[in-house]
Amino acid sequence: MTKRELKLGAFLLHNGHHVAAWRHPQADTGADPLRLYQHLAKTAERACFDAVFFADSVALTSGVGGLEPLTLLSAIAAVTDRIGLIGTATTTYNEPYHVARKFASLDRISRGRAGWNLVTSDNAAEAANFGRTEHVGHAERYERAKEFHQVVQGLWDSWEDDAILNDKQNAIQFDPQKLHTLQHHGKHFSVAGPLNVSRSPQGKPITVQAGGSETGKNLAAETADVVFTAHPTLASAQAFYQDLKARVEKAGRHRDDLKIMPGLFPVVAKTQEEAQRKFQLLQDLVTPKDGITLLGRMIGNFDLTPYPVDEPLPELPLTDNGQQSRQKLLTQLAQGENLTIRELYLRIAGGRGHFTLIGTPEHIADQIQLWFENDAADGFNIMSPYLPGGLEDFTELVVPELQRRGLFRTSYAGTTLREHLGLAFPKNRYAK
Repeated sequence: MTKRELKLGAFLLHNGHHVAAWRHPQADTGADPLRLYQHLAKTAERACFDAVFFADSVALTSGVGGLEPLTLLSAIAAVTDRIGLIGTATTTYNEPYHVARKFASLDRISRGRAGWNLVTSDNAAEAANFGRTEHVGHAERYERAKEFHQVVQGLWDSWEDDAILNDKQNAIQFDPQKLHTLQHHGKHFSVAGPLNVSRSPQGKPITVQAGGSETGKNLAAETADVVFTAHPTLASAQAFYQDLKARVEKAGRHRDDLKIMPGLFPVVAKTQEEAQRKFQLLQDLVTPKDGITLLGRMIGNFDLTPYPVDEPLPELPLTDNGQQSRQKLLTQLAQGENLTIRELYLRIAGGRGHFTLIGTPEHIADQIQLWFENDAADGFNIMSPYLPGGLEDFTELVVPELQRRGLFRTSYAGTTLREHLGLAFPKNRYAK
């Protein structure tokens, strides 16, 4: 094995990550999503993936919505033993105590395999479901997120690791000196604590973030264990990697305390020609409605329907209610190649701005190795084009090639997600 070990997550999005995945002839669009996701989690676990990863939105913008991640991950925990379980919960339309308790519960249920993907809700449609007429602005979302994270981390430290005694003979259930109230009083939250869920075998759930704006990168450098990011080229990924690792060190942490895992959209087959055919099949299934909706949502929650689909992307103001980093990425792509709206939505229909690879297992492994060994990534979040076949193809064709090269594990060395990722056990702030 190499000194560094590649990290892999399985991003499980509805029927697959391609916008037309639900129309694929082999996509599972049945009435039993739990059976599908349990099968996918077990598939990823057999391949020794670090974790499965579920995005989330608390509004319906297009297509069919997904299941609530924490509920789903609890059911997946019951049929798996090692693989990490990462779910999304927004800091914009939640309360810290709820989030802390739910993820701590999942962490206990799974014996230390939980991870929280902290997001600030870039979907403006969510506002109307929570009594607001307008979405929370970008700066306020991140200000709230920073305090939200502080509260959650404080609540996860309510119980020291050895606080639970269960001394039946002396009738001592826990050591009261090792249970701590938080008493947080800040601008956005007032939370007394303590949390009513004790510590798990990994201490506390890991925290994942995806912000690429200046504010988002600073928050990640200070607080995140893993960053999920979008970069279509090696050069942009290397620049982001160096920038964020430097911010981590500036925040007083070791650069290896944070793992950077860009998204990877792979279409794999035994020959290049077959892989291209598989990709083109999905591209041919994209409808203009779905393509325009996806692009408008991703470029900053703009309505693009009034604009001619075969003309260039119009000038758009800087979004305050969407992902500013993704808007910049897509705008630069459109302007740099003079793409029409149709050409742009077809370009992102699969990878959605993420690194896209179409080819043989050897070609895909070559590129993964190139990024991994040249300071562009610590691993990748695999965004299968359709499900279940896309993930099955990757685990059957690419993972063995990565293992043959000594880049990826052939068995789990630990039992917790924190151990899989090579992250240190977190010390309780109150422990002597």
